[in-house]
Amino acid sequence: MKKIKLGGIIEHRDLNVLGLENIHDHPDVAGIIFQALGHRGINVQFIVQTLNRLRQSQVILAVAESEGREAMAVLEELRPRIGHPDLTLQSNRAIISIFGPHFRERPGIAGTFFQALGSQGITILAVSTSISTCSCVIEAADLPGAVKAVSEAFDLPGAGD
Repeated sequence: MKKIKLGGIIEHRDLNVLGLENIHDHPDVAGIIFQALGHRGINVQFIVQTLNRLRQSQVILAVAESEGREAMAVLEELRPRIGHPDLTLQSNRAIISIFGPHFRERPGIAGTFFQALGSQGITILAVSTSISTCSCVIEAADLPGAVKAVSEAFDLPGAGD
């Protein structure tokens, strides 16, 4: 079977992943959270938000490990404004991303990506996608194996040229 062509792989190391669970949803929750982090100069590198059937949100975000404690302090300050969500902080995380071209027109990219990671026993902790990228949060220790697995599963620039 012919491998799917990618534009490349991006690695992000030394990350903390923060989670906010059981947020009582209201329209400006995301704005409140990300405005406050931005005002403190904290760069958020990954965001996933979902709303469950009880209309409670869960937000997962990744920041540089050097900004993790400050980001957690900001979220603690916001708790009363956003319904006292449960907060978590996980260290030693990384992100592996694959990028285009033309992901919109190519079925099977996400499945191949996830299967490559799973075949190496790598647990995916969170996923975020766009029309040109697919990113997974994983344990930092798994990043070298993830890069190897993805490199073998896809046709990358420079591979076999």
